[in-house]
Amino acid sequence: MGRRFLISGTDTGVGKTTLGSGLAFALQIRGLRVGVMKPVETGCTPGDAGLIAADAEALNAGSFANWPMELICPYRYRAPLAPAAAAAADGLPPPDPEQIAAAYRRIEANADVMIVEGAGGLMVPITWEQNFADLALMLDLELVLVIANRLGAINSALLTLDYAARRRMRIAGYALSDVEPGSSPAMETNPRSLAQLTSVLCLGHTRHKAPLDPAIVQHLL
Repeated sequence: MGRRFLISGTDTGVGKTTLGSGLAFALQIRGLRVGVMKPVETGCTPGDAGLIAADAEALNAGSFANWPMELICPYRYRAPLAPAAAAAADGLPPPDPEQIAAAYRRIEANADVMIVEGAGGLMVPITWEQNFADLALMLDLELVLVIANRLGAINSALLTLDYAARRRMRIAGYALSDVEPGSSPAMETNPRSLAQLTSVLCLGHTRHKAPLDPAIVQHLL
C-alpha cells in the first residue's frame, strides 16, 4: 500500500494546490501512479459543462492521470464558503463523506500514491457534523500541513498541529509557503521559531512563485 496524504493548510490561499499539484507531478515523473482528489471545491465558476473546479483541475493536470472530474471533485459549489455553508447557500445537499470515500477508493485502486487536497484547514466543516480531520481519519491519510509564512503563522500552525495530534491523525510534516513577495522579520524567523516549538518534521520551504522545494518530495517518497 502506497502513501496517502491530506494536503491541508493553516488558512485558505496558503498554497495547498501549488504544493499538491507540484508534488503530484514530481512523483509522477519518478514513475509512480499518482491519484488526486479535491473532494469538495467551493467558489467554482460556471462553465459550458458545469461548474469549473480550478484547484481540482490543477491537481489532475499535475498527476497526468486524467480521472473524470466527477471522481476527483464530486462536490462543487458556487458560493466561496466552507463546504457545509456553501451547500446551504447554493440550495444543494451537503457533501456525503461516504460518497467521497467511494470515489477515493476507485482512484486509490489504480494509484501508488494518493494526494487529497482539503478546503481551508482541518476544522473546516464538510458537513455540520464532520470536518476534514474526520475525512483524513476515515481514509487513513497522513497530514501535510501547508503553513503560510507570514505574521501570525506560528499561532495558526501550532494550533492546527495540536488539533491533529489530539485527533490522533498521522502527521507527515509541515511545509512553509511564502505566499507574499519580499521579506519581513516574521518570514525570516518563522522557520527557526517553528523548529524550536514543535518536533513535527519540516518538509521544506517553497518561496513565493518558485518551484516546489525538492526537499518536500524527498521527505514524502
